[in-house]
Amino acid sequence: MSSSSQHSDEPILPRIASPADLKQIPFAELPRLAEEIRRRILAVTSANGGHVGPNLGVVELTLAMHRAFDTPKDKFVFDVSHQGYVHKLLTGRQDEKFDRIRRTGGYSGFLVREESEHDVWGAGHAGTALSAALGLATARDRLGGDEHVVAVVGDAALTCGITMEALNNIVANTNRLIVVLNDNEWSIDRNVGALSSYLNELITNPIYNRVHHDLESFLKHIPGGESIRRMGSRTKQSAKNFFVPSCIFEKYGLRYLGPFDGHDLELLEKNLHFARNSDQPIVVHIITKKGKGYEAALGHPERFHGTSAFDLETGHSKKSATNGPPNYQDVFGDALVRFARDDSRVVGITGAMPSGTGLNLLREELPQQYFDVGIAEEHAVLFAGGLAVRGLHPVCAIYSTFLQRSVDPIIHDICLQNIPVTFALDRAGLSPNDGPTHHGLFDIAYLRSVPNAILMQPADEDELVDMLHTSIQTPSPTFIRYPRGAGSGAPIKKKAVRIPLGEAEVLREGTDIAIWALGPMVQEALALAERLYSEEDISVCVVNARFAKPLDTALLREHAAAFRLLVTLEDHVVTGGFGTAVLESLSEAECTIPLERIGWPDEFIDHGSGVNELRAAHGLAPEDLHRRIIARWFSRNTPAADGSSLARS
Repeated sequence: MSSSSQHSDEPILPRIASPADLKQIPFAELPRLAEEIRRRILAVTSANGGHVGPNLGVVELTLAMHRAFDTPKDKFVFDVSHQGYVHKLLTGRQDEKFDRIRRTGGYSGFLVREESEHDVWGAGHAGTALSAALGLATARDRLGGDEHVVAVVGDAALTCGITMEALNNIVANTNRLIVVLNDNEWSIDRNVGALSSYLNELITNPIYNRVHHDLESFLKHIPGGESIRRMGSRTKQSAKNFFVPSCIFEKYGLRYLGPFDGHDLELLEKNLHFARNSDQPIVVHIITKKGKGYEAALGHPERFHGTSAFDLETGHSKKSATNGPPNYQDVFGDALVRFARDDSRVVGITGAMPSGTGLNLLREELPQQYFDVGIAEEHAVLFAGGLAVRGLHPVCAIYSTFLQRSVDPIIHDICLQNIPVTFALDRAGLSPNDGPTHHGLFDIAYLRSVPNAILMQPADEDELVDMLHTSIQTPSPTFIRYPRGAGSGAPIKKKAVRIPLGEAEVLREGTDIAIWALGPMVQEALALAERLYSEEDISVCVVNARFAKPLDTALLREHAAAFRLLVTLEDHVVTGGFGTAVLESLSEAECTIPLERIGWPDEFIDHGSGVNELRAAHGLAPEDLHRRIIARWFSRNTPAADGSSLARS
């Protein structure tokens, strides 16, 4: 931070309990307030992790918006809403819950309607803001309201089909909508595609910028220019368009202002006040720097988009550099590079998440076999299908929570035509700090019912490599789900092996209870089995199910006949998940064995400090699992009236 941060005056930020207080701050003090906000955000995110760069980049914008408009009457809709920390600080959320943001008991790292009346729209995925804002504006018009609706949209959101669909509908529904295009050339990674290139040309076009910034002066020095200047903004816009091609937004019927410096408070306020009075939908295009005010974030915008806790002085992660197990995403990335190197037909596809999915390794090693399609998951799925039809082996790596956006092309285009695409579902399970918008708890349910889909989950990182190897050779759509974070430490074989489709693996023999576990719950099952045997003398068989579809029905029915209780464990909602698949299979075979299905409850799981805290909060801690199985076992094995018992002697 600059030396001006050592200002001796009383801090300004603590005096702001609402946007009304902000309006009382003299304009000359706003730069100091902006610096205080940046310090507060850095202090909190360095301790908790979070979206550092996006929030540092919108400090001046958020200040100007709250000075130009009046929330909660006026409505702000932030795309993704990961840049909402400044908004939270200005709307009465400076308490200790902000200090614990993204942790148990703290505020969400995104906007949440239940948190504040100033949060009219919650989000966590990109591309939703413009449609939601248009809905708010159209409802206002029909109800006779006079409030302003402002959508803050990043340039990366323009790669989303939803945003373009909304853009196409704006002028047909309202003449009063303000769109702030926050252009920083980044989403999570550097933006890609034609629209990104177009915006870059617009920003860097010297004629455009000169005409935009110096138009007033220019008009004064040409014949008739003074008359044009007095005639107002529409005529000035026409004069500007004489020198440069019309902006794409104007083709959609929106007035366009910009681009201009998104860190210039005076310019921001001036243009936002102008936008308030626009008689047609308007785009205010600003240029910001992601991570402004913090050199480490400016130098590494990808890493500081969303980061774990870090050292404020150095910018380095606080995670200790150990020789512990590698993250699943890195194991996946390494394996994909290995397979792609051996077979040039293997290609990787990401939707603006190269580092998050591990595909950055493929980008570095084999760039000609790497594709980043931007924030466009539906397109990624269809694009992968087209590649596969021509004989390539596409591996489409998308977070489980983001793949939800692609259900229709998965069904209609990939599975219906039985096209062999591999889908790597990173972050299947919890993304604890991010919360319900990012938990990957629904993919089994929305994929299991689709014909031709093969759905698997590895118990460890070595099995992940085997599953990737298997899926590339499988002539059907395959989905591999795996969790965020480190694996179990299983050594990875030099040569991957092909796993027979639908074949489960017995890891521990037993005679009383059979636990069928999926993915990371296999380790939980092994620990439970050991405890049940040592403390209650109950013999437990543990099965690594490996497949949610197809199930190993032969082994399952064999166990239904041999055991007295069957338990399923999954890191997924219990509704419609792996346990439900087992229940359906047993019902079809008319098996009457008691079944205890254990998974996440039928509700949206909040954010929290870690997986263990959230499991404990929802009855899924190891002690809870043990208690639940014991209760079910003894309820089934109590002595009968004749003194006999089903329990093992």
